[in-house]
Amino acid sequence: MLAQHERHESPLQLVSQASSTSPARQIPRPDSVKAGLTAKRPRRLVENDEYSAFVRRILRAYARRVGDGDVEALALMVNLADEIDAGIAEAVKGLRTWGYSWAEIGYRLGITRQAAQQRWGTCN
Repeated sequence: MLAQHERHESPLQLVSQASSTSPARQIPRPDSVKAGLTAKRPRRLVENDEYSAFVRRILRAYARRVGDGDVEALALMVNLADEIDAGIAEAVKGLRTWGYSWAEIGYRLGITRQAAQQRWGTCN
């Protein structure tokens, strides 16, 4: 009988522990990937316009779902608005870190630099 302080381990945990401590695992192996055959491809960049259109479609679909009678999801949708505001604040903080001025940020948003700084200036 096992003592109360001993842990019960599944057979899968025992096998994974045994394989991680086996001598074969500890021997460094040469890299078998041929560099000429596996060129480093740049990651596909998603354009901001495409990404924002995708997010808009999702939000509209969610709004239709709530509007079709899912009253319980209305509070969740309001929480999404809070998340979007937090995301905007994080984006402004990042832009400021990269050296963008309040005037540049305000211009892109169609507001004055003072309004941008008053709204997100505490994010720094």
